[in-house]
Amino acid sequence: MLRFGSEIGEILRRLPISGPLFPYLRTVRAGDRATVFKQRCDGLGINGVSLHSYRYAWAERAKQCGYPERFAQEALGHNSKAVHRAYAKKAQVTLPPLEEYEKRSSENKVIPMPLPNGAPSVAAAAPAIIGERQQTATQAGRA
Repeated sequence: MLRFGSEIGEILRRLPISGPLFPYLRTVRAGDRATVFKQRCDGLGINGVSLHSYRYAWAERAKQCGYPERFAQEALGHNSKAVHRAYAKKAQVTLPPLEEYEKRSSENKVIPMPLPNGAPSVAAAAPAIIGERQQTATQAGRA
């Protein structure tokens, strides 16, 4: 299941509840839709955009904000990590220092990735592990 954020949800609520979003495209063969789209873009003076551009932009956006790769891969229907990474390769990513990520993780400000078997993710387990390490280090210092 793919969930939409509130901004997209608001846009979708303004659209008709039923029926095709682009009725004309129902009459166009699937193989010709990209050509029709390009013709419309050309007529509007829009260059460098294709129907497929959105998929690349979405993959790049997901990577930039730290969306888990496997979630993005599933959302786009990519069966291969290599294909998904090719889509997201132009994303500009700023990596936080490891210390900052650890701090956020211990403050539960990192969204943990759920695991299929229900086991806690590394991010969810991190506060407990960090607490255990601190406690063990304190006890070792007393000995």
